[in-house]
Amino acid sequence: MRRLLILTAGLTLLATSACSTPPPPRADAPPATPPGPVTLPAPTGPHPVGTTVLHLTDTSRPDPWNPDADTRELKVTLWYPTGQRDGQRAPYMTAGEAKLLLKDSGLSTTPYDTLSDTRTNAVRDAVPAGGRFPLVVLSPGFTKPASTLTSLAEDLASRGYVVAGIDHTYESYATTLSDGRVVECLACDSDTDPGFRAGLVQGRAADVSFVLDRLTTTWKHSRLIDRGKIAMAGQSIGGAAAVATMVKDPRVRAGIDMDGTTYARIPKDGLSRPFMFLGSKDHVPGGLDTSWDRDWKLLTGWKRWLVLSDAEHQSFTDIPMLADVLGLEPLPGMLPAARGAELTRTYVAAFLDQHLKSRRQPLLDKPSPRHPEATFCPATCARP
Repeated sequence: MRRLLILTAGLTLLATSACSTPPPPRADAPPATPPGPVTLPAPTGPHPVGTTVLHLTDTSRPDPWNPDADTRELKVTLWYPTGQRDGQRAPYMTAGEAKLLLKDSGLSTTPYDTLSDTRTNAVRDAVPAGGRFPLVVLSPGFTKPASTLTSLAEDLASRGYVVAGIDHTYESYATTLSDGRVVECLACDSDTDPGFRAGLVQGRAADVSFVLDRLTTTWKHSRLIDRGKIAMAGQSIGGAAAVATMVKDPRVRAGIDMDGTTYARIPKDGLSRPFMFLGSKDHVPGGLDTSWDRDWKLLTGWKRWLVLSDAEHQSFTDIPMLADVLGLEPLPGMLPAARGAELTRTYVAAFLDQHLKSRRQPLLDKPSPRHPEATFCPATCARP
């Protein structure tokens, strides 16, 4: 079911049960006020964060979803270290994007500014800091915009990474093109076709390779990027795309799949570059999704398989932090939104610091008493 914010194992629409009658309000109780705009958690690294948006067009191939487009246009949001602390904060998304996103998510009565007024921490079009930094590509889940990974992106940029979030056009409920049009999800019309997801991740791999070509050569700040230190992380189908990209493009030196069933097949001789699975309980060995069991055997280099207790599919994104203003609430026992964001940031940054910056991270060697939610698999994971 194509619902952005009705989460698989965690978030439900606020509603009064038909089987119970709520108590009458107290006469002296103040009227309820809607929650104010959400402010994303502050980045934890030493650098202020800048951000900018690029619209890139790949003229070498037609768009896979729009038969009327003989080129592939992508929106890429970049986050990067800057020395600039003051300035206009970048919008989380535009009102036009929020309108389509909420409509197609089944939340059309929610005011658009509920999402578009979400407060970020990055300074819009700030001057980049000097130096060269590793590059991390982020790919969102199917129907989701890259903005749903903003908290993670800002944190990585503050720690000294250039981060590129890709909006895979026509695969999200809302993507803004270079001419200002906001286009919808054409791929959603095909998502029940045989082989759809396998083809989807291959298309995303092509998107990533094209973006790498452009960012490392023609982008005006390409000097920021250390071309020998590139990684990719994604959530859901974006995590599956990290596998597909690494199989096709050797420039991606390390990868992370955040709770994504994998569809790209790893060659029989294996994938020797560092890789980490970071997921929810559905991804324990022998669990509901067995694709990680299959691929674990083919990861022949450094690898980790971590499961966060009480996490659900969207715990690795911003969505739980937006639940309150969207009229959604977590089910009892679900990992709190702030803690989910903290754990995601911590383990993703540790992986990248170890494999792109050669800084050994003991956190990745064994369970941590400070992070008891993280279980190391497959040896210590409980099977269902």
